[in-house]
Amino acid sequence: MQPRIPVGVLGATGMVGQSFVKFLEHHPWFELAWVGASDRSAGKKYQEATAWRLGGVMPAAAAGLMVRESTPGNGAPRLMFSAMDASVATEIERAFASAGHVIVSNSRNHRMESDVPLLVPEINASHLKLIPRQQRERGWTGQIVTNPNCSTVVLTMGLAPLKPYGIQRVVATTMQAISGAGYPGVASMDINANVIPYIGGEEEKMQTEAQKILGDLAGDRIEFLPAKVSASCNRVPVVDGHLIAVSVELARKASIEEVRDAFRSFRSVPQERELPSAPVRPLVYMNEQDRPQPRRDAERDNGMAVYIGRLRECPVFDYKFMACGHNTIRGAAGAAVLNAELMYSEGLLD
Repeated sequence: MQPRIPVGVLGATGMVGQSFVKFLEHHPWFELAWVGASDRSAGKKYQEATAWRLGGVMPAAAAGLMVRESTPGNGAPRLMFSAMDASVATEIERAFASAGHVIVSNSRNHRMESDVPLLVPEINASHLKLIPRQQRERGWTGQIVTNPNCSTVVLTMGLAPLKPYGIQRVVATTMQAISGAGYPGVASMDINANVIPYIGGEEEKMQTEAQKILGDLAGDRIEFLPAKVSASCNRVPVVDGHLIAVSVELARKASIEEVRDAFRSFRSVPQERELPSAPVRPLVYMNEQDRPQPRRDAERDNGMAVYIGRLRECPVFDYKFMACGHNTIRGAAGAAVLNAELMYSEGLLD
């Protein structure tokens, strides 16, 4: 076996950072060797600096790692996963990329920059071709690649098989788990037996990120998908797993059987290359009338598949369906790790 590639996690003590630590625990290609966090955590062992909030126990290999300052140097490996808070991510990620590091980021800060890939490997692997332009224009040898917002991942995975039919208009209504708000998240008196019909900035992110992800590479730029996307985002009392009701209008009419077959047959680069974190079936179509459900389906396939169900004709657009995915795995840490696996398979980590 080839030796595993050492990797680091920026923002390792937070909820998303912990998801990275857990997801990397038994990874066949990557080995967690470095953790970074705020100055108040630096100099402590990870187990001392981190209040573990996830299920199970803290991975033993991570517990004894010394937390470093989130600055280049300090023995940081070349490949870095970023779970930095948006309030500080911009300058920290740019500093690491300028110093030659490969940053695979879950933070929102660089997603919509024209020279930064906003990557879902099953959908737009070709967008990695933006990296030479990024390095040329910014004058650095490192690079920044991002994954989308957690709800955008679920939406775009559901829409991707329909792109050949010409996506024209999309209306998406989300029911988003409380883990998406981090820790401590939403106050219990607000969310228990309740639905909160507002998540700051979420609707705008879904609308613009979907257009970029589903857009086409034209030379060294992205031509955004010209479809109109409207999102309404709601927080619901579910721990993990986002559920989205999607209605879509297509330019080329397709039968319901064709649409169902498009979902069932959807495969792409990660499956062809058998990347370690890629689900065998990235989309799983469910025939049951009451599925998918977050509690029953989000954690299946190691949390990396998106589940589709309730496909039916829409009296306003053409079709409507439900899509469900794990927000902190496929929508965050797992998404970024799969991005890094794709990059490794492309020779971008050499």
